[in-house]
Amino acid sequence: MDLFLGLGIGGIVLLAASLVFDGVLEGVFDGALDGLFDGWLSLPVIAGFVSMLGFTGAIVLGTTGLGPGAAAAAGAVAGAGAGWSTYRLSLALARDGSGTAPRHDELVGSAGTVVTAIPAGGYGEVMLRLGGQPVKYAATADGPVALGAEVWVTATPSSTSVGVRAVER
Repeated sequence: MDLFLGLGIGGIVLLAASLVFDGVLEGVFDGALDGLFDGWLSLPVIAGFVSMLGFTGAIVLGTTGLGPGAAAAAGAVAGAGAGWSTYRLSLALARDGSGTAPRHDELVGSAGTVVTAIPAGGYGEVMLRLGGQPVKYAATADGPVALGAEVWVTATPSSTSVGVRAVER
């Protein structure tokens, strides 16, 4: 029983270490282990396998009349399931979007609202959405645009200003 509980606790400690020291182990061996800790042999997968092996073995050993061999077999099956689930979850998380930040030039063609009137030949302010967040930009237009008017972005001359035209309805 102590061996199984030790494996379970050891797996939890290994999981915590893999979260705290993410990538450190791979760097220690200076590329000699390239690819070894990716996928099936990643530290979280090994930690899930070992902890599930230990805890399931302890439960089977303590609640049934089966011996340590049967407890180890049940723990190995449960550990394989936990390792496979961890592997699949890590793949799903790795595919979760590109992670790139929205770029300023993606504003061209988007709609916004004038929050400070735009005079002819001068700057006003518009409220736009970049990456789902409201952002205020300095704006110029070919002619004057009144406060509260809806506008379309036609150009992005700098990272803090846009060129707009009024939407006609």
